[in-house]
Amino acid sequence: MLNKEINKETSLIHKGYVSKNHHDSLTIPLYQTSTFAFSSAEEGERRFAGEESGNIYSRLGNPTVSLLEERMMEIESGNGALAFGSGMAAVSAVLLHVIKTGDHIMCSRGIYGCTFGLLEMFEEKFNISHSFHAMETEEEIEAAIRPNTACLYIETPINPTMEIVDLSLVIKVAKKHGIKVIVDNTFSSPFLQNPLEMGADYVLHSATKYINGHGDVIAGLLVGNDAEDMMKLRMTVQKDVGGIISPFDAWLLIRGLKTLHVRMDRHTQNAGTILSYLKNEPFVENIYYPFDESHPQYHIAKKQMKAGGGLISFTIRGGKEAAQRFLNSLTLIKIAVSLGDAETLIQHPATMTHSVIPEMEREKMGITHSLLRVSVGLEHPEDLINDLKQAFIKVQEQMPTTIAK
Repeated sequence: MLNKEINKETSLIHKGYVSKNHHDSLTIPLYQTSTFAFSSAEEGERRFAGEESGNIYSRLGNPTVSLLEERMMEIESGNGALAFGSGMAAVSAVLLHVIKTGDHIMCSRGIYGCTFGLLEMFEEKFNISHSFHAMETEEEIEAAIRPNTACLYIETPINPTMEIVDLSLVIKVAKKHGIKVIVDNTFSSPFLQNPLEMGADYVLHSATKYINGHGDVIAGLLVGNDAEDMMKLRMTVQKDVGGIISPFDAWLLIRGLKTLHVRMDRHTQNAGTILSYLKNEPFVENIYYPFDESHPQYHIAKKQMKAGGGLISFTIRGGKEAAQRFLNSLTLIKIAVSLGDAETLIQHPATMTHSVIPEMEREKMGITHSLLRVSVGLEHPEDLINDLKQAFIKVQEQMPTTIAK
């Protein structure tokens, strides 16, 4: 058993695993099975009755998945964790757990496009309303809370505008009203930000992104601060809706977690180098990065994040046409949605990840056709800058009048 004082970086590698219990295997074995055999009919009866611990069926629990959940619980400072087959499965599960027909969900001003789609579905089918707010002051948050508000759903940093929500402020107001706070922590990873330590009730991740880090898994993770509540969620919404993770994907995420701290350091370092370059590029109009001193919520980011992370958004001159020409001119950087991979990825949110959101709503969120989002990878930064430079030159040659303005 590891000492509780162990650092998180070490927990990512060692927490919860005893090799002696697994034929001395250095790494956690992959329990790629759908079901588990009982030694007797009576044992099966006891396990189903909850009178005896042990495995039953992989939708209800699996040793490989359990280790992943234990490590996530440790690094997010929670008391319960659940692994899902996608980030949206995690989002759907926690919202289904805390809301009912007629409730209201209060959201940060910007959210992921598929989360928006889910909220629209809730409203259409179940009369569960939602609203979007900047959440910049206590007065604004108080005014936005309704008698039927069931939860506050927050992304911070917000995808893709990099707005920062002051978690301590939001949590303070929510607790006064007995309202649950759910935080999508995907952009920061558990290495850079820990909302549960600030008092949030739930934190979730698209584990496809930084936690995996290799672009070969679709998965989601949810961590809560109440063990009994998380067990109830496990045995109701997760069990009966069934959005579980496969043991193999859980095994890959365990592998990814081992290098999370090393990768986040490099992502952040590279992002800082790219940020410095973009600040001197005349083609670029605005840059959005949490630890940029010119960011309007820089002081909040410094308060609740350990570093700025690996994502940068920026706008360029020339609107949608220039943005798409720029993307098409890149040779090393890949045009792709998702983030947190070893490869640097760039995308156009207005026509890609957030295209499902009506244009008027997108513009309120600050998502224009000039906006691009870069997930800075692990390559040498000089190579990334060279690729950006040659793409800017190509667009300037193609659209000289626009760029000269």
